[in-house]
Amino acid sequence: MSGFDFTDKVMLVTGGAGGIGSALCRRFASGGAWCVVVDIDETRAKNVAAELPGAGHTGIGCDLMDGAQVERLFELVAEAHGRLDVLVNNVGMTSAERFDVRSVESIEREITLNLTSPLVATRIAIPLLKASRDARVVTTVSLGGIFPLGETPVYTASKFGLRGAMLAIGLDLRSKGILAGSVLPSATDTRMLRQEAVEGGNSMQFQDRPQQPADVVAAVLSLLDKPRLEAYPRPGESRLVRFAMLVPNLLPRLFPLFRKRGERGMARYLEDLRRRGLARRTDGRWELVEEV
Repeated sequence: MSGFDFTDKVMLVTGGAGGIGSALCRRFASGGAWCVVVDIDETRAKNVAAELPGAGHTGIGCDLMDGAQVERLFELVAEAHGRLDVLVNNVGMTSAERFDVRSVESIEREITLNLTSPLVATRIAIPLLKASRDARVVTTVSLGGIFPLGETPVYTASKFGLRGAMLAIGLDLRSKGILAGSVLPSATDTRMLRQEAVEGGNSMQFQDRPQQPADVVAAVLSLLDKPRLEAYPRPGESRLVRFAMLVPNLLPRLFPLFRKRGERGMARYLEDLRRRGLARRTDGRWELVEEV
């Protein structure tokens, strides 16, 4: 059980229609919060908001890479509530394309969404957060913010930067009445991970069985219950990657071992998706089966 009192809290979640985001919204709403579900897909955002327990929830479509839309997003929150108690920066993306063949535009887009947009959203939300008696900022980073994922360097760059920025923001805002922290999950069983798996993406993510969105929700709740700079859904994994980073020059020797284990893990995950009816193999290639 969470010790954090959700009752009548205004809680905004970006990427709110995704697997982790919607799970967070359901948990917040079940505790009595008013949820602002933000997603680039307005229809999905509204659908998630409509299905949440309780009343007073809002689904808003917003491209977080468009500054004008972000400004308008928080204007709507101000008009409806006059404050924001909890901001959850949860939006993110990745790509299975290797660095040496990616377009410059795709690199810029991923950096902008994963790194710049959470910083901009947090900055614009400051006045609304200051209007709260117990303001919080929680950001979904990744263990990729500690350990370099060799097959997805742009994702790694964005998450390394986001982790560092949020550590600094947490230190800076604490004296101003806003508590900020981050959760650093490993691979999580969401549509984004499934898409990466069928596209033959980052095998480094599959060292162990992917965790569930509920595991990330639990880590977020732990941050709300006990504010601190970072929380890890799987503490054992976090200790392993942090230890590995003490000797980064050994990574070229370690990576082949990690990659082989990851490739086996990804194959098992794809078979699990097939058994669950979420993926199929057609003409030797994997593809997702769209959920109804």
